[in-house]
Amino acid sequence: MLPALSPVQEEFLYFIWQFQYASTATLTTTDGEVIEVHHPGFRNHNAGPDFLNARLRIGGVEWVGTVEAHVKTSDWLLHRHQGDRAYDNVILHIVWQHDRPVPRPDGTYLPTLELAPITPGTLLTKYQALTQGTDAIPCAGQFRMVKPLRQTAMLDTALMQRLERKADHVKFVYDHSGQDWEETAYRLLATYLGAKVNAEPMEQLARVLPVRLLHKHRNSLIQLEALLFGIAGLIPIEADTNDDYTVVLRREYQFLAAKYGLADKQLPVHIWKWGKLRPAGFPTMRLAQLARLVQEHGSLFSVLIGSSDTPTLLKALQVMPSAYWQTHYRFGKAANKVSSSLGEAAAEGLLVNTAAPLLATYAKHKDAPDLLDRAIAILEQLPPEDNRITRLWDEIGLHVRTAFDSQAAIELYNEFCTPKRCLNCQIGMALVRE
Repeated sequence: MLPALSPVQEEFLYFIWQFQYASTATLTTTDGEVIEVHHPGFRNHNAGPDFLNARLRIGGVEWVGTVEAHVKTSDWLLHRHQGDRAYDNVILHIVWQHDRPVPRPDGTYLPTLELAPITPGTLLTKYQALTQGTDAIPCAGQFRMVKPLRQTAMLDTALMQRLERKADHVKFVYDHSGQDWEETAYRLLATYLGAKVNAEPMEQLARVLPVRLLHKHRNSLIQLEALLFGIAGLIPIEADTNDDYTVVLRREYQFLAAKYGLADKQLPVHIWKWGKLRPAGFPTMRLAQLARLVQEHGSLFSVLIGSSDTPTLLKALQVMPSAYWQTHYRFGKAANKVSSSLGEAAAEGLLVNTAAPLLATYAKHKDAPDLLDRAIAILEQLPPEDNRITRLWDEIGLHVRTAFDSQAAIELYNEFCTPKRCLNCQIGMALVRE
């Protein structure tokens, strides 16, 4: 009985072709020509045909070229490959369902291999069990069947992919910061302090208020705060708050704004969000902490990448803001008890999400593998993140013990499980193959 022509993704076709899982010793085209596979080709993850440098014998003729895969033969026309010269060297079209011949520009027809009739039913069943289930993690019910060594190998792959992806973002910030590592570190740190809710306004603030300007006033914390709160648009007008600190801050900002021509760079106050935030995460607290970090550390970049000792790094980041922000969460409103320092959990998150990617990017820039090793070591020395995703993994038997594990688990979930790219995952591949 033939496998049902139920929907499959192209990745299933790649999987069958790459590992030659068709259930017949003799492959034939839809025109009846015998196909001998000397090499299926190398998977192409960039633009163009799906497999490169394939070596085939079709109908007794040797061919070297590319192989393209589609769910239906007509997808060739739907994707407009007929007018793309990059596909002129395709020697075989592999499809799940052959619904029409595809002509080449010279009028001949593209050799086509239909996989649905020759795919083992058990293979299709296992694949569909993963991709058509409703579990947040497709392999949840089978995860414990996979050998721990294979699980670990996939976590290593996911972690390196996550670092590479984050490094691409750091490189983007670096290129848009005048290729200045100090400015890059400052922008990344500011954005992280904004968390998800205020990451965008913090990133905007760091763009319009460069760290080199802040460095000119490192000897005066009140001036650093005046610059940060002033550009943020958060200093209250005189009619709203007139305590001693705010009066001084307002006066300092007016002077500095005039000196540096900052008036037109001030952000609108409405872009800052306060709802659903704990007071310790208010924009005012984060800016006060940022001011103290800039004052205490001449080079934020050196702090973030300069030490392989994680406890030392954590201690350097857990700063206490100025006296006013030890008794206030917002301007003019004193609180009985204020959690004002950058806490250990926030410092750990900063290392995971800022220092490690920054180190990985700098390692690539300098071609220094030891710096990449240091980035990984930071993650291995920090406790795991505790969130919805890590708890899902824990429930099915993946014990997340370090930040290395949690970052890998998050990447695996977001980039493989959620889009159901199971056959790009060593765990999913093992479950289908075995």
